[in-house]
Amino acid sequence: MSSRMAGSVLLRHAGRRLFSATAASPAAAARPLLAGGEGSWARMMSTSAASQAKDQAAKAADAAAAAGKGDGGEKKEVAVNSYWGIEQSQKLVREDGTEWKWSCFKPWETYTADTSIDLTKHHVPKTMLDKIAYYTVKSLRFPTDIFFQRRYGCRAMMLETVAAVPGMVGGMLLHLRSLRRFEQSGGWIRALLEEAENERMHLMTFMEVAQPRWYERALVITVQGVFFNAYFLGYLISPKFAHRVVGYLEEEAVHSYTEFLKDLEDGKIDNVPAPAIAIDYWRLPANATLKDVVTVVRADEAHHRDVNHFASDVYYQGMQLKATPAPIGYH
Repeated sequence: MSSRMAGSVLLRHAGRRLFSATAASPAAAARPLLAGGEGSWARMMSTSAASQAKDQAAKAADAAAAAGKGDGGEKKEVAVNSYWGIEQSQKLVREDGTEWKWSCFKPWETYTADTSIDLTKHHVPKTMLDKIAYYTVKSLRFPTDIFFQRRYGCRAMMLETVAAVPGMVGGMLLHLRSLRRFEQSGGWIRALLEEAENERMHLMTFMEVAQPRWYERALVITVQGVFFNAYFLGYLISPKFAHRVVGYLEEEAVHSYTEFLKDLEDGKIDNVPAPAIAIDYWRLPANATLKDVVTVVRADEAHHRDVNHFASDVYYQGMQLKATPAPIGYH
């Protein structure tokens, strides 16, 4: 058989496969495309139309992204459609009708700090456990004073990264305890998590006042890792000791913010306008200053001091926290 005849036979046998429709299904692949396969033509046309629709949608998305930048390069808000049915909440407004711009907290989570709280309270250590807690905190103050000296803006920012840890750890462990023992917590889970969130908002505020340097960020990672694990183990072993440590830490925080205020009043630190996030979170007047912010933060720390000393006293009296209603929203 000559090569021409072999090629002709091969073309006849392979022709049906070469010119058949795409293998959408075995049945569709068996029907020749040129032998009246109208369904195959329809599928090809629909596939082509879907591809064109995708291309047009992609171009429209690119155009929307380009149009989303207005004057000055600002991006316009684009609604995100969710397959899971999660709808974006409607725009919130303040009491005066202006738009609420914060997504990290809502208008109903704001409050006016109680600055009339007694700042001079101190728990005198009497038991051995209390003395260990007290002198542990005092020993931590010495390296902190050396490192930060009187740079209270950086000091506040750095210390708040640690202060937000105990409430989260305590709330988490009480949460797990509640699940294991099938019992309620008396509201203490929420109270401690509120404390952690409040401390985190202190950090978000001072981030607007002082930006951390690279070595300060490295210090945060190190200190937070050590302190989280140490406090976690301490709370597992003795909750009354853990809460007492936090109570003394908050006493030191009150002292530090008092020194911060003295430097502001003496003009050693510029009394700059309060960050916008602080004005909304603490419902401060529009013309509030850094001094006003430090005043309300100090009041928060004093409230955390009272809550943790109170929690430690509950354990010292042989009771569990669930037996005593938690001071939710106390700050």
